Amino acid sequence: MAEAPPAPHEDRLDYTPLARSVTLARRRTARFVTEWGHPSLAGDVALVVSELMTNALLHGSLRDRLIRVRTTVTGVTLRVEVSDPRGERLPSPCPVSDTDQFGRGLLLVGALAHRWGWEPRSVGKTVYAEWALGGDLAAANPLVGASE
Repeated sequence: MAEAPPAPHEDRLDYTPLARSVTLARRRTARFVTEWGHPSLAGDVALVVSELMTNALLHGSLRDRLIRVRTTVTGVTLRVEVSDPRGERLPSPCPVSDTDQFGRGLLLVGALAHRWGWEPRSVGKTVYAEWALGGDLAAANPLVGASE
């Protein structure tokens, strides 16, 4: 008899657009990813949530409007989403030099997640990152296991 796929998991919480919300979202997401059986991904997922939350705070927030973080795990995919109210401010990696202090967040997201992107909402946008669960991680993301 075939083994049943694992039950899906979901967590969703709205945060005020304050710097401390980044830490709260990062810790909460890492805890749930670990509890849901994926401790090896918890660090990468936490860093990606931190980057996406920081971008939402700096570029997508409006006073008195919340930022939503949603984390889901299905049998094949772990997905984190960060939604903010500024649909006109779309995410785009920017070129950076060795001396730039900022601007590498989406490059980190792209290096850590197997896939990322954004989707419009009726108000605002959702930026997401996904990880394939099981299978060949190197095939899903060519940067995994790459030698320098």
